[in-house]
Amino acid sequence: MADANRPRDAREVLLDALLDKVADEPYPSATMLDQIEALLEPDEVQIYARLLVKKIRSDTYPSIPMIRRVAALVQ
Repeated sequence: MADANRPRDAREVLLDALLDKVADEPYPSATMLDQIEALLEPDEVQIYARLLVKKIRSDTYPSIPMIRRVAALVQ
């Protein structure tokens, strides 16, 4: 994520906006998740994976595609 001493670039701003949307949305779109994954830098993958795992834990019947996304991220 961004260093507190440097301005955030457009990629970081967009990524943060999309992560906020995903956090608030019960069933985020595959398109939005694909875009996030395209924007992620290696040090941001764990943040995103934790967000998805939180959604998986909170859902009685978690999305199989979301489970697969997390599995792909951690391999």
